[in-house]
Parts: sequence; C-alpha cells; structure tokens
Amino acid sequence: MKKIECIIMDWAGTSVDYGCFAPVAAFMESFSEIGMPVTVNDIRSHMGLTKIEEIRALFNVPEVRESFRSKYGKDPDEKDVAQRYESFQRTLFASLEKYSEPIPGVVETIGNLRKAGIKVGSTTGYTGKMMETVIPAAAKKGYVIDNCVTSDNLPSGRPAPYMIYRNMCDLAVKSRFSVIKYGDTIADIREGVNAGVWTIGVIIGSNELALTQEEAGSMPLPELKTRMTAVRNRMYAAGADYVVDSITELPGLIDSINQRMSNE
Repeated sequence: MKKIECIIMDWAGTSVDYGCFAPVAAFMESFSEIGMPVTVNDIRSHMGLTKIEEIRALFNVPEVRESFRSKYGKDPDEKDVAQRYESFQRTLFASLEKYSEPIPGVVETIGNLRKAGIKVGSTTGYTGKMMETVIPAAAKKGYVIDNCVTSDNLPSGRPAPYMIYRNMCDLAVKSRFSVIKYGDTIADIREGVNAGVWTIGVIIGSNELALTQEEAGSMPLPELKTRMTAVRNRMYAAGADYVVDSITELPGLIDSINQRMSNE
C-alpha cells in the first residue's frame, strides 16, 4: 500500500528562524555596503533560491540595476555578484547560530513523526558550510533530522528537484508518492512540484508571512487572517497540494494523504 515514508523539510522559516530573518538581514547588509536600494520585499520574493542565485536575482531588480549603473557606470557583473556574496556570507555566518531556534511545534511534531518511522530529510538555500553551523545548533535545541542536502555539487538548487531526489537516494525512499516536500517559500513549492512529490506549504513563521513571532501574536486577528489568506493563495497558485497554518496540522494531513492513496 502506498503511504508517506519521508518528509523533506526546509530550514529557515519552516523549521527554524521564525519569519526567516537571518538571510534577510544579511542580504540587506551586503547591498547597503554599496548603497543599493534593495528592499525587504525584493529579498523575500526570491527567498528559497541558493544565496548566490538570489544575489543575481537582486541585481536584476530594475531599480537596483539602474541605481548600480548610475553609480558605477556599468551593469553589475559576476565579480560584483561574488563580492556581494562574500559580504553576505560574512554577515550570515556571524548570526546563523542566533537564528537556529526551532519554530513552535516543530520539535514535537517532527520528533513524533520520526518515532512513527517517517524519515526526515531536508533541503535548503544555504550551502553545506552554512549548515555545519545550523544543524548542530538546532539539534542542541531539540530539532533533529535524518538527512540534509544542499545544492553543493548538484546541477542547481531550487526550484529544480535535485535536492529532493538526493534525499530520496540518501534515505532509500523508492517512490515519489511516498514523499512530502514541506516549506515556507514559493521556491519550496516549485521544488516539490518539479520533483512530483506531495507538496505542502506552511504559513505561520514563514518567509511569505514575513512576521516575527511577537508581531504575529499581537496583530489584530482580522488583519492576521487576511495576510494568511494571501500567503495561502500564493502557495496554491504556485502548485501546492495543501497549505497548513502550522506544522501541528501535519500528522493529521499525512493520515489523510495515506487514506487518499489507499482509495486510488
């Protein structure tokens, strides 16, 4: 019988770093060093890509490209990309451990899924070197997974499916129908869709919702619900099979998916 055997988690904004603020702050700092008008919305709209690909994408934002051309008399090239990436990494590495706190509900839910025999992999826009800081820091706080794949030494990162396929190989999962991709960005959704696996988006704590835990807790409920609906709609438009408010809904949803597959 077909059933879910593996869930592949994203990291920042999905399992740790409520609101996905570590990379946002590092991108802002990197581009501010050269006086470029990169906005939080620009950054968040490309979140989930590998970090060097996001820098390329930010340089292609029309306002940024025009400002760079006006200031430096040329279009940004790969040397400029490399310099911003070096600056980004320097800032990020200084703060990664601080942003490794698991999002509420993640430790308990993932722990219970692992006890139930479901394998837990992960993909990320971070590099392997960055994850050498994040994984042990999160583990100290109770969040433990079975596998982590970065785009290092793969043809490309998200939205391509290669990191998901590598997880399936590493964890010996034979069927894509037994896999869930779970994440908080549009790039996560497209990664899952391109891999042909069950794809679930999460709203609370996500890059797409873009709120701190304190902001989400103090926001008037009607406004919060409106923002959550907008995120839900974007994720479904990107191809998500399901979108949940929080990870606590995941075990029940897995039961429903298993039942759905048993009836096919």
